Amino acid sequence: MSRISECFAQLKLDGKTALIPYITAGDPEPWVTVPMLHAFVEAGANLLELGVPFSDPMSDGPAIQKACERALKNDVSIQKVIEMVAQFREKDTITPVILMGYANPLEAMGYEQFAEHAEKAGVDGILTVDMPPEESDIFLPIMNKHGIDTIFLVAPTTTKARMTSIATHAKGFIYYVSLKGVTGSASIDASELGEKLNILRQYTDLPVGVGFGIRDGQSAALVSEVADGVVVGSTLVNCIAEHEKTPELLPATVSELVADMRVAIDIKDMKK
Repeated sequence: MSRISECFAQLKLDGKTALIPYITAGDPEPWVTVPMLHAFVEAGANLLELGVPFSDPMSDGPAIQKACERALKNDVSIQKVIEMVAQFREKDTITPVILMGYANPLEAMGYEQFAEHAEKAGVDGILTVDMPPEESDIFLPIMNKHGIDTIFLVAPTTTKARMTSIATHAKGFIYYVSLKGVTGSASIDASELGEKLNILRQYTDLPVGVGFGIRDGQSAALVSEVADGVVVGSTLVNCIAEHEKTPELLPATVSELVADMRVAIDIKDMKK
């Protein structure tokens, strides 16, 4: 059983919803990424999602696009992201770490080389936004060989036939995109979200994490009513942008946001 599966299994036993913060690796400075990851765990995060900077992050809104630009100016490559995970693992061998990004950096590095380095560093999962199962015939066997869970996206517009295909290939959990649009856009309709997740669960036994549109404790708690995991990204990335000039303050600052969401989710979990 992978670290991701073990984490969700334990949370289910405890009656808790996973909190999964996202940041872009190397934003605003490479040296502050790992301290922020540790701060998230201390604040109550259960899994960590680390963005691999890319020049054309098509599914992301302005906040994460700008974060990628800042990280790329710092020359943060996919190899450097893997090295950050290895540094994180020096102190934390338990918390699952998922890399999120796009196919181009993986293809440039080579799937086999990426998987070897990622496994050695302690990467647990990979979510490649622009690589659906239909285009993963080469990619998936390599990730499976190296014990890296492949996580796929399901959108509000995903058909039942595609849900079946995704469920067949996915490992770890399924990432449900709560909104039509890019990250950081619009607000969540709780009743519609619940209906969509009920449909998705007809096709998979994997946990379902929900992201896009989660801004604060209130929206995190709302999503936790129906999801197995709550993914929060743009709010944290916006906070990082606001403190770009004082990166030394960021671990404490962003972890406060995560702690607030953890409290809100825990209160909601106790009422289930």
